[in-house]
Amino acid sequence: MVYTKKTSTKTVAKPLKKDRYTEANGGRKTATARVRIFQNKSGVTVNDKDLKTYFGQEIDRKIVISPLELLSIDSKVMISAHVSGGGIGAQAEAIRNATARALVKFNEEFRKPLRASGYLTRDSRMVERKKYGLKKARKSPQWQKR
Repeated sequence: MVYTKKTSTKTVAKPLKKDRYTEANGGRKTATARVRIFQNKSGVTVNDKDLKTYFGQEIDRKIVISPLELLSIDSKVMISAHVSGGGIGAQAEAIRNATARALVKFNEEFRKPLRASGYLTRDSRMVERKKYGLKKARKSPQWQKR
């Protein structure tokens, strides 16, 4: 299938993307992730980098691929993730959340095991704001007698 794009002087034909994917968004703290799952491929890319290159620690890599390992489909699908905001740990959990949501869109039968593992629920805990007169959210200055 081809669509045509009209430019100022001539018409250019571009082929449509052949790869079909399932897409979903996820989050954790201030990190947001958009994940696309492709069929019949394998591998994980994050922000156009390999998983090992982007996440240096093994625990973060395990967090990212945990929904795939839970369902035993890590060699059957390819994940392409774009993530921004937050720290490395929050980004890994945001990708996990988005991956689980995309897998449910991909196949509704995956909902029950992913829900039982807690991967579909966004962790709503956020950093508490700093208050006036305090050093941090709850830490107060040292008390002085005189």
